Amino acid sequence: MTDDGFVMRVHRVRAEFVVAACDADLLDRDLPVGENGQTVKVSSHFYGERRVSREELLWALQRATIANLLGARVLQVAAEGGFVEPGGTGTLGGVPHAEIFALVG
Repeated sequence: MTDDGFVMRVHRVRAEFVVAACDADLLDRDLPVGENGQTVKVSSHFYGERRVSREELLWALQRATIANLLGARVLQVAAEGGFVEPGGTGTLGGVPHAEIFALVG
């Protein structure tokens, strides 16, 4: 398997298939949030430690009911797969970030 530079963890919460993925170099970083010095830790507990390929990330995103994506490389793959639109992302502590929710009706 090639190392595309990201990690992923799948969380199963009741009927939800939650994909959390981030650029591997973001793990254990503290990202600034707000204006009063608060930070949020990019945790391997949430995002995982297992490196995955682009193909595995896309496979998981196709099945996700919720996705939490952090980092330029992860979001590039999500955009190429049609999961996020250009300009449809925000930032978390200056790092590209997106949350995706599948609405099934």
